[in-house]
Amino acid sequence: MTPQEEGLHPTKYPWEHERFTKTFDHQTLRRGFQVYREVCSSCHSLNRIPWRSLVGSSHTVDEMKVMAEENEYDTEPNDEGEIEKRPGKLSDYIPAPYKNDEAARAANNGALPPDLSLMVKARHGGCNYIFSLLTGYPEEPPPGATVAPGLNFNPYFPGTGIAMARVLYDGLVEYEDGTPATTSQMAKDVVEFLNWSAEPEMDQRKKMGVATIAITSVLLALSIWVKRYKWSPIKTRKIVYNPPMR
Repeated sequence: MTPQEEGLHPTKYPWEHERFTKTFDHQTLRRGFQVYREVCSSCHSLNRIPWRSLVGSSHTVDEMKVMAEENEYDTEPNDEGEIEKRPGKLSDYIPAPYKNDEAARAANNGALPPDLSLMVKARHGGCNYIFSLLTGYPEEPPPGATVAPGLNFNPYFPGTGIAMARVLYDGLVEYEDGTPATTSQMAKDVVEFLNWSAEPEMDQRKKMGVATIAITSVLLALSIWVKRYKWSPIKTRKIVYNPPMR
């Protein structure tokens, strides 16, 4: 494949959460979820993420209950077979913007916006690719570049023609903590949130990894000591042969 066909290789950025001893910045996750709700959720879904998953990671229980109750979900059929609506609960999953794929395609000129739950894992380059994609829209396509009608030029997307237009602009959202909402800041926040949605167990996994390494190191030291203790009489013994006297 040519560079144009496979897309421009994204720059590798020093993501803090990728370091072995670091965890997610939970304030960043909160801002990233805000970007998703106010910008991305109009087209993209998070089908694998229930409201309760964000409790303790970016929001409190009360905040998640309020957000969940803003949405309506189907109840179980009653005795007459009718399905009613009820307010959302923490156990419900974040609703998709469209009822089905056909409705999504009809609203986006035939393009199907992908689900973002595992997007970081589904794309080569992960966080670097998504960040570069979100911030890589030029004002005008470079000379010689051709884009099919209905598509937008982005050098990081395979084929350079992407159905999604640029969605992040400076000041698009107003962060609760007062962080300046620049394009790169919003892209960073939402990418880290999407990385969390792809592996919400990462913090716990790293803690278990550190504990496992510590315990294994102690057991290794003990096993070495026991081995040397048990084998030292055999390894250090001397065998002397005294021939019989005539």
